[in-house]
Amino acid sequence: MSRTHQPDPELTHRLSRRGMLGVAAGATVAALLGAAAPAQAAGTDAATATGAAGKGRGRPVLPPGRLGIQLYSLRDKVSTLGFAPVFAELEKYGYDEVEFAGYTQGSAGPITLAQLKRLARNHGLTPIGSHVGYYASDPNAYTFAQNLTKVLDDAQALGLKHIGTAAGPFRYGMTVDAMKRAAHEFNTYGAAARARGMKFYQHNHSEEFSFATDNPKVRLYDVLLRETDPDLVFLEMDIFWAYVAQFRFSKRPDGTPAPFEPLDYVLRRPNRYPLFHVKDGDSDPSNPYGYRMVDVGDGDIDYQKFISAVTRLKGHRLAHHWQAEHDNPSESFTFARRSSEHLHSLREKC
Repeated sequence: MSRTHQPDPELTHRLSRRGMLGVAAGATVAALLGAAAPAQAAGTDAATATGAAGKGRGRPVLPPGRLGIQLYSLRDKVSTLGFAPVFAELEKYGYDEVEFAGYTQGSAGPITLAQLKRLARNHGLTPIGSHVGYYASDPNAYTFAQNLTKVLDDAQALGLKHIGTAAGPFRYGMTVDAMKRAAHEFNTYGAAARARGMKFYQHNHSEEFSFATDNPKVRLYDVLLRETDPDLVFLEMDIFWAYVAQFRFSKRPDGTPAPFEPLDYVLRRPNRYPLFHVKDGDSDPSNPYGYRMVDVGDGDIDYQKFISAVTRLKGHRLAHHWQAEHDNPSESFTFARRSSEHLHSLREKC
């Protein structure tokens, strides 16, 4: 991962455009890059916006220009309204980036990749990544294993910097050797992506942190990290599922303690985590997963602590991308708006 301290031209462009559109009325690009909290978009409740901007006195936890959303959270709106109205709402809510979960829309009719790329840019949104399947039994399936060239062609047409999968690395099972085989394939995809100027990544759920079935002392995620080339394979930590894994897999199958802290994985290898899913949960020990998924800001995951710890690392203020997500929000536009408000409201502790 790049550790540049040089200005980001895409970020400057997006913030400049937001200033012109009045999303941050009266603010210059320099001000947006400073400590001032982003103003709320037109159409949001004024009282809510004022309250969100007034929490704390420190520097905003969220780096400027780095708030995205996984469009899976808005799949109901994309399928019924199309991308254009969805992107317009996200622009109003102060989002900077989008991560795709498919490039088609429903009742709004077909759309080309060139149109989709232009539409995102017209709303000040940068397509930052996309989730594609890992493998399938169908030889024509749109997956890395079956159609790698097509997957990369499409990602390149959209101008993506990252292309990845949310599928678990369990194609060959959950043994140590099975994880090594999957890691070898990921290295192949990573090399092909790098040749196109992109980074291949894998998004976790909780099972990646479970233990190998043939060696219960070994955590599968550790094998994946060790066996993938750090220059070719990157990780998108879904923070919610990582904390679910902490609840589920802090003991080995024989009951011996095996505690771990998701944040420590990132702090030890920050260059391997260009992307994050910001997803929240209410702690609920009676739930087999330990949490109930809720809107960002309504749960118990300490995002002030987590994001601050990562962005305070030297050279990493702008090195990561934070994608809000909820698998099944009760109202997806409300989720998107409230998540942005909450994350923009967070301040570092003085």
